[in-house]
Amino acid sequence: MTMKDILLTMNKEDLNVPQAIKKEIDQIEPVVQAVIRSFQAGGRLFYIGAGTSGRLGILDAVECVPTFGVSPEMVQGFIAGGMEALTLAIEGAEDNADLGIEDLKSASLTEKDTVIGISASGRTPYVIGALRYASEIGATTAAISCNKNAEMSKYAQLAIEIETGPEVLTGSTRLKAGTAQKLVLNMISTASMIGIGKVYQNLMVDVQATNVKLAERSKRIIMEAAQVDYETAERYYEKAEHHVKTAIVMILLQCSLEEARKKLQSADGFVRKAL
Repeated sequence: MTMKDILLTMNKEDLNVPQAIKKEIDQIEPVVQAVIRSFQAGGRLFYIGAGTSGRLGILDAVECVPTFGVSPEMVQGFIAGGMEALTLAIEGAEDNADLGIEDLKSASLTEKDTVIGISASGRTPYVIGALRYASEIGATTAAISCNKNAEMSKYAQLAIEIETGPEVLTGSTRLKAGTAQKLVLNMISTASMIGIGKVYQNLMVDVQATNVKLAERSKRIIMEAAQVDYETAERYYEKAEHHVKTAIVMILLQCSLEEARKKLQSADGFVRKAL
């Protein structure tokens, strides 16, 4: 094959992934609802996987902090072999079911939490061990695999089975399977955060301005949500002590900082309800 043929073949296969996910929307929705219930009860979301699956779970968890302004404890990711496995292959770790149990024990798992196991093959012992322990504790359990009738699904209350088919490079599940997992994790975390008021319209109103870029993005969010110019957005951003939601409510209701805070608190953080 020419190099162009290789790239076209990969692209053609990748186009199948969203369609495979679409078939599983009815299975993804109850997982999102379960995560929302956990958050509302003061619980947490845990992703647990090995290799690519574990890395993708950690990536999604880490990115929830700046995107939605949540604590690092609220969404957490575990990978077989620990954080060293992010960059190195830890031999045998994924075959040890006890390690999955130990990782969840270290997080003091409770019945309020939701645990989502991620495995392309759907039979990783590390993940299955974690799901079995989570069920014993009374936590909600879900599984994301890329095979139908996956072994892992037996150990979860909710199962998402995305049939992505053979990889271009046989067995390299960082390709279509990894892409499918990434898209589904995007759906679960984003939709769950929408469900607890972390989003207004299509805007990241709980973004944490941890750098200059995000501070500027915060002001642009205020501009769009409140339909004001940059100077007004910047002024209210400062008045609201760099809290985007509060600034939006202050502008739209023409109220004080304290009034905006009270309205948001009584609305459980939903800007729409506060208005």
